Amino acid sequence: MGTPNILVARIDNRLVHGQVGMTWVNTIGANLLIVANDAVAKDEVQQNLMEMVIPDTVGIRFFTLDKTIRIISKAAPFQKILLVMKTPQDAFTLIKGGVPIKKLNIGNLHFAEGKKQLSATVSVSEEDVEIFNRLHSMGIRLEVQGIPNERATDLMTLLKKVQ
Repeated sequence: MGTPNILVARIDNRLVHGQVGMTWVNTIGANLLIVANDAVAKDEVQQNLMEMVIPDTVGIRFFTLDKTIRIISKAAPFQKILLVMKTPQDAFTLIKGGVPIKKLNIGNLHFAEGKKQLSATVSVSEEDVEIFNRLHSMGIRLEVQGIPNERATDLMTLLKKVQ
């Protein structure tokens, strides 16, 4: 069992859309996009929409959280992975399951009733805050960054401002 070559682990409630599909993949040089989400793993319509926005040179896989935990360590060294998750909860499940993530890129968590807005693109619920605090205490770096050429902001700094 090797260590998978995860270039970026990103939380984005939109998962794969034009911006992620092109900008992130091209900037970091990923050749495999893994979407780890239980609902999308069963939804061919969503999968087809995501496949349309990424270059043909890049592979894309849609795995449940459980399958991601079970097989990611079998990834070959030449597979340069962009791992995309929908929620902080998904990320926490993967990390607890042994997926070797040291840093999380938080791209987009949409605003909804009862959430606190941290930045233009990131809003968090009480549960999100709790999970981010747990991840932080596990030594995971948490950075808010919409697109690669944007300066990353430390999520814990943003959280302190709204608490």
